[in-house]
Amino acid sequence: MKINYEKRIFGLDIMRAIAILLVVCSHAVWIFPQTKNVLTDLMSIAGVIGVEIFFVLSGFLIGRLIYNLFVSSEFTRKDITYFWVRRWFRTLPNYYLILVFNVLLAMFLGTSMPDNLWQYFFFMQNFSWEMPLFFGESWSLPIEEFAYIIGPLLLYLVLFLKLKINKSRLFFLITSFIVVFFFMTKVYYNISHPETDMMFWNVNIKAGTIYRIDAIYYGVLAAYLSLIKPSFWRRFRFLFLIIGGALFLGLNFIIPSQQIFIETHPFFWNVLYLPINSIAIAFMLPLLSQIKSAPKLIVVPITIISLISYSMYLIHYSVVMQLMKHVFPTEGLSNLNLLIYLSIYFIITLIGSYMLYVFFERPMTNLRDTAKIKNRFK
Repeated sequence: MKINYEKRIFGLDIMRAIAILLVVCSHAVWIFPQTKNVLTDLMSIAGVIGVEIFFVLSGFLIGRLIYNLFVSSEFTRKDITYFWVRRWFRTLPNYYLILVFNVLLAMFLGTSMPDNLWQYFFFMQNFSWEMPLFFGESWSLPIEEFAYIIGPLLLYLVLFLKLKINKSRLFFLITSFIVVFFFMTKVYYNISHPETDMMFWNVNIKAGTIYRIDAIYYGVLAAYLSLIKPSFWRRFRFLFLIIGGALFLGLNFIIPSQQIFIETHPFFWNVLYLPINSIAIAFMLPLLSQIKSAPKLIVVPITIISLISYSMYLIHYSVVMQLMKHVFPTEGLSNLNLLIYLSIYFIITLIGSYMLYVFFERPMTNLRDTAKIKNRFK
């Protein structure tokens, strides 16, 4: 696999690699079903953090694209259509391939499928309700896809109002409106669900599309700041990192240690926890977005993991873990054998993800740059 390292931002590859490794490690807890200790608790939290990093990073990357497109052109229907087509060539082929594979796998294993399987094909499986266990890691994809649509569409529609506001400010206002609107959906959720617990929280508000789109738009706000105030972005990168790190540590370690749990503090967990997490991660972007390179011994593995992270996300749990647990159940295995099992799980996930990326994901993504697609949509 040939990689053009000069065109990549290594700091963002670090974020992406950390995010996917956190998610994969969190689901590795399933290998140790009877184990309950501090390590397994941290691994469970890791999955939440990993996806939140993906959300903010995705918003930062698409935010820069949308902003530059919005302020430097007339932002016509063709412009936003081409933006969507490029995103869809990047995300949809892999998603639908693994979705169909999951359907076939469920038929082969004799496991149950959701009654509303059709919703998965339209990214509606967790719109404002609890998603079935089937293809569980796919919950984040509808949030991403709806976020790709909402921002550009609102920016396009607001131009018809012919407001006397320059485009840069208009971009900020629309992005802020999206953040506030979807923040308020969490306030509504908190009012309508006065009694809750972490299990219910995990499969409803944390994984509900209508409650989570703001997570991506905190990254878009960060992109806006990086573009309109580049010197400020560079100058205070270490201060932002300290603030973000303090927020992150306080939120995920100090607060739980003070026994601030959802049963006694539902407003904090339902409304504040996820946005503060997103903001803390966004504060780390000024420094990480400026790390361009590192020793090759470090750059190569991190870049490869970053490149195959989407494929890893889609296959590590519902495909690799499910098949391994079916063929070789872990019940009754010694600790040594469980560690060997864990190593095999990681190796299969890495190899499978690499092959999926090289032979399917990358070729499908590259189609968006063909002359036929460019001439049709650009």
